[in-house]
Amino acid sequence: MGNGTSRLYSALTKTLDGSPAAQHLEYLGAPDPEQLEPIDPKELLEECRAVLHTRPPRFQRGFVDLRADGPSSSHAPIRVMQWNILAQALGEGKDNFVQCPLEALKWEERKCLILEEILAYQPDILCLQEVDHYFDTFRPLLGRLGYQGTFFPKPWSPCLDVEHNNGPDGCALFFLQNRFKLVNSANIRLTAMTLKTNQVAIAQTLECKESSRQFCIAVTHLKARTGWERFRSAQGCDLLQNLQNITQGAKIPLIVCGDFNAEPTEEVYRHFASSSLNLNSAYKLLSADGQSEPPYTTWKIRTSGESRHTLDYIWYSKHALSVRSALALLTEEQIGPNRLPSFNYPSDHLSLVCDFSFNEEP
Repeated sequence: MGNGTSRLYSALTKTLDGSPAAQHLEYLGAPDPEQLEPIDPKELLEECRAVLHTRPPRFQRGFVDLRADGPSSSHAPIRVMQWNILAQALGEGKDNFVQCPLEALKWEERKCLILEEILAYQPDILCLQEVDHYFDTFRPLLGRLGYQGTFFPKPWSPCLDVEHNNGPDGCALFFLQNRFKLVNSANIRLTAMTLKTNQVAIAQTLECKESSRQFCIAVTHLKARTGWERFRSAQGCDLLQNLQNITQGAKIPLIVCGDFNAEPTEEVYRHFASSSLNLNSAYKLLSADGQSEPPYTTWKIRTSGESRHTLDYIWYSKHALSVRSALALLTEEQIGPNRLPSFNYPSDHLSLVCDFSFNEEP
């Protein structure tokens, strides 16, 4: 095992030097993860914990059972994780987290915290935003864990404005190859008022190998900041139109994950809630009445002040899919007075995780 562990450790701790363009080209030509030796998730988790031994332990979050009474699917649920992992260049260079020590943002350790979170919940499908270490970290490591990945960078990523950046950030979608077969894939550059924008989405139709059922999974990251509500609304309409075509008018069940940068009071949220695609927001089911979104999915302190918002969602076709369970959010006590990110948690956004099953055929 010594040899495998040392190879694994070198993959985990590798840090790139040189210009962003050189790094990007180097990893575009890197070996395909499928040709790399598979790694045991438990081994990788141990490696991560060894790197993180000086940090406080990971926060514990439990799953909330949301199954309604009635017959449940005989097939294993599909576990989906949605997470804005915080681009490294933005965390260190632009986001000004005034209460977060720079030491807590070191990539060598922060990437292990991100991997630890993924390994702890073992999603079948992983939808990520603000990924700026796709080629040197996530693609090779997750590829060796059995995931197939797709990355679509923003055309004008703000990461490129940061000195010593690692290339552009974008959305990434990973799925376990032993559970799903890729039927088709679309990289979507979102438009608003007929203009192409800097925001993107990936939509893939997958087939479950066990049940032969097909569904579409999409990941997106809409425009940030106050004052851009109408722009986000237009981007959301464009994405819904694309998904309408891909799902053949909702014939194919749909799951949409994203950092929408929009509170539930915004128009883009209402577009998704009232769409003919018949979508529901999974995390509403954690509320007492099943109608309210969580109080927050991101909580940070910047130079401009404290910011606590609900911006991240997992939407699903309520006629075709059921939510069996959802991962509880971190409490205010767990997050702590300095908010996120921190030595305990690698991003300013919380990961959302849901288990889905197909509603049985009538």
